[in-house]
Amino acid sequence: MAATACLNFSSMICYSILGPFFPREAEKKGASGTVVGLIFGCFALSNFLTSLILGNYLVQIGAKFMFVAGMFVSGCVTILFGMLDRAPDGPVFIGLCVLVRVMDAIGFAAAVTASFSILAKAFPNNIATVMGSLETFTGLGLVLGPPIGSFLYQSFGYEVPFIVLGCVVLILVPLNMYLLPKYDAIATKDSFWMLITLPKVVFLCFTRFSLSTCLGFLDPTMSLFISEKFKLPAGFVGLVFLALALSYSLSSPLLGLLSDKMPHLRKWFLVFGGLLTALSFFLLGPAPILHIESKLWMFVLILVLYGFAFGMTGVPLFPEMLSCAYENGFEQGLSALGLVSGLCGAMWSLGGFVGPTLGGFLNERLGFEWAAAIQGGWALLSGLAIGIFYIIEASQRRRSSLQTPPGTNEERVHLSASET
Repeated sequence: MAATACLNFSSMICYSILGPFFPREAEKKGASGTVVGLIFGCFALSNFLTSLILGNYLVQIGAKFMFVAGMFVSGCVTILFGMLDRAPDGPVFIGLCVLVRVMDAIGFAAAVTASFSILAKAFPNNIATVMGSLETFTGLGLVLGPPIGSFLYQSFGYEVPFIVLGCVVLILVPLNMYLLPKYDAIATKDSFWMLITLPKVVFLCFTRFSLSTCLGFLDPTMSLFISEKFKLPAGFVGLVFLALALSYSLSSPLLGLLSDKMPHLRKWFLVFGGLLTALSFFLLGPAPILHIESKLWMFVLILVLYGFAFGMTGVPLFPEMLSCAYENGFEQGLSALGLVSGLCGAMWSLGGFVGPTLGGFLNERLGFEWAAAIQGGWALLSGLAIGIFYIIEASQRRRSSLQTPPGTNEERVHLSASET
């Protein structure tokens, strides 16, 4: 758990430092808003493909080796990203940014896919509680990343934030080699195709995708909107990001505990989390159709609401998908955990590609207010879709229970007991 906490904390710091200052630096290097979104998005697209592959071969590669190797690669390429300001402006800079982000995605996918599996293997009965608690470190990384990145950027320039944080990740590598246990497992016949063909998993994947799409939209757009709309310097822009991260990190442990103690609440969290996310994005600009003038205090308040909604949707999703896999005959073990964690990582990455890429395009064409409102449509669709699915599922179960004769279950118990 300590090793995964280190990963969550360090990776989220490296992820979140880009937001406050990189879009502005990239524009100076000749990158348009759409290209900046593509630079953010290529990380997620590569992560998507890598997560599917690594999740399928987790047992053969080994969870511990995949985790440690992923952190090492991620730390090295974070340092490399800090050197890109020396690259020539234009296509060379953009191409190198894409290349380094792709390498970072491979390392990040390896570490995250392995960490999900290791956690679920170590804490099989408290998955949501453990993940919710570890999301505190995720939120802490998101909280500290923007202000630390902004401070280092303003004080020492572009290179220092990436070099410092890349070195921190590399220092954590030997620590994780010592802390992590080694799990032996046997490969099974379960596959991604068997998992993705389950109807419930399809809807959960779409929920995961929409969650990531909405969050990814903010990466290339929010810092520019805040600095232009409210005339804030880079250091204060980083502080605004705290509202989202603090709300998420503080609510996640409680939501995880409730998800484990009362599993029937997970479906309500997923439905209302999606609807609250859609409402947050509609009010974030706010949408011009509302004719409400944007205020800094209101913007921060909406980010707090979104952070809570993000936790409602994100925390119970993995245990819900894992329960669905076990209910449909998947063998309990590291192989199934690798498939589920790989699929979760892949859907997260796919949304992380669509969100910044589409968001950067919409922001450039329509402005932040309309772009945020449109982006919230993903969350609205996922909330409604998963809600309709749960209603249909409940009605089918009720119908099948009514059609089952009252004595059938008792007779089956007696028959199985006599056969034994």
